Amino acid sequence: MRPREARLASLDDADRIPQPAAGQSHAARRGVGGRLLNVLWLGLVLLSVLVAAYTGRMDAVQQQALDAAKGAVQLVIGLVGVMAFFLGLMRVARDGGLLISVSRALAPLMRRLFPDVPPDHPAMGAMIMNFASNLVGLGNAATPFGLKAMVELDRLNPRPGVATDSMVLFLAINATSISLLPLGTIAVRAAAGSTAAAAIVVPTLLATTASTVTAVIVHFLLRRRRRYRFESFLASAPEDRAPAPAVPEPEIPGPREPLPPASPRARALIGAVAVGLAVALALEVWRGLETASGGQVAKDVLSSWLLPLLIVTMLLVGVAGRVRVYESCVEGAREGLDVALRIVPFLVVILVAVAMFRASGALDLVIGVLDPITSRLGVPAEALPMALLRPLSGSGAFGVMSEIMKTHGPDSFIGMLVSTYQGSTETTFYVLAVYFGAAGVREGRHALTACLLGDLAGFTVATAACHVFFR
Repeated sequence: MRPREARLASLDDADRIPQPAAGQSHAARRGVGGRLLNVLWLGLVLLSVLVAAYTGRMDAVQQQALDAAKGAVQLVIGLVGVMAFFLGLMRVARDGGLLISVSRALAPLMRRLFPDVPPDHPAMGAMIMNFASNLVGLGNAATPFGLKAMVELDRLNPRPGVATDSMVLFLAINATSISLLPLGTIAVRAAAGSTAAAAIVVPTLLATTASTVTAVIVHFLLRRRRRYRFESFLASAPEDRAPAPAVPEPEIPGPREPLPPASPRARALIGAVAVGLAVALALEVWRGLETASGGQVAKDVLSSWLLPLLIVTMLLVGVAGRVRVYESCVEGAREGLDVALRIVPFLVVILVAVAMFRASGALDLVIGVLDPITSRLGVPAEALPMALLRPLSGSGAFGVMSEIMKTHGPDSFIGMLVSTYQGSTETTFYVLAVYFGAAGVREGRHALTACLLGDLAGFTVATAACHVFFR
């Protein structure tokens, strides 16, 4: 995916590119998602020029291409400060033990979902840390754990080259991962001038929960069907086990590693802040109910209180873990500069292609064809490029989301919708290509079906949630 300690959580698996495993070609590493994205991007540019040639909009296409290239760099400049701050907060929470706490909470559920994996096997620890990292928005930490998990699961595989039930289920959950904190998307919205940057948290949580639950259910429904049964692939699988590819060894905390207890002063500070905020929140709700309905008050409080409460919570996690919060936040914020440099190329090429497509009039033609259908389903045609690109490329979808929010506004319904789409699923094709490639798996069985149906469920719930919260 990406270099381990310096990538933005919202730029997901399409951009976290690991080193190729032993014997793995560059083409294999690039995967299905990379090829499809290449075709889509080239098609956008060529079609834009062809349409402009017949609509007389060549001057507009030329100007928009140059303006979009400049705008991409300006967007990144605006993002640097916000990204640095959020990465700093995540570093504080991680150093305070948040990741370890979440991983331990997941352990009982993991033992039920993966009964074929021994509880003390390295694969179990790596999977738990991968899911915990994705859950709290630490996508940069999730990557090495995920690669380690796939390699260790392959060591338990009786027939290498064919994905086991555990492998398929692990990827189904990873590619649709529930997200509590879509910090990268929140950062983009804040940089775009949103007055309610964190308003997408609840819709995103609902959408990712639906996508994960759907993918898990589909896995259990399909795994015993004759077409997808593991035993059905044994005859065609090679007998010899290839050497396990070398991947970085992430540090996996032991199951009994104690967290440092908070000092009496820290507990007193945490209690005082919690009580103070609870009283203030109650007063805010009380005042709001005098002039508005309960539902409206809940929306107003959610949009204005969620981000400050998130900041305070992360800092207090650091305080409880005896972390020097200032030094830890500064160390994490340094990653923001590296992130900014890395996303510039992705944003430039995507935003230029989208701007050309829009200026040529091709987008208007597509919207005119699709809008009668999609509008009945509650999906504006303007949001369709985001929905189509999201399973293919995190960086591509990130650029499209930024361009759409710039055009329609981050707090418009379309802006809210594409922001929620960004956090509602992973880059499915690339996740499968990279993770299966790391373990040398050539037959993924029903993994793609489970992941794509999970994506569809996520987009459906994201659309419905945005209509409930933002219409």
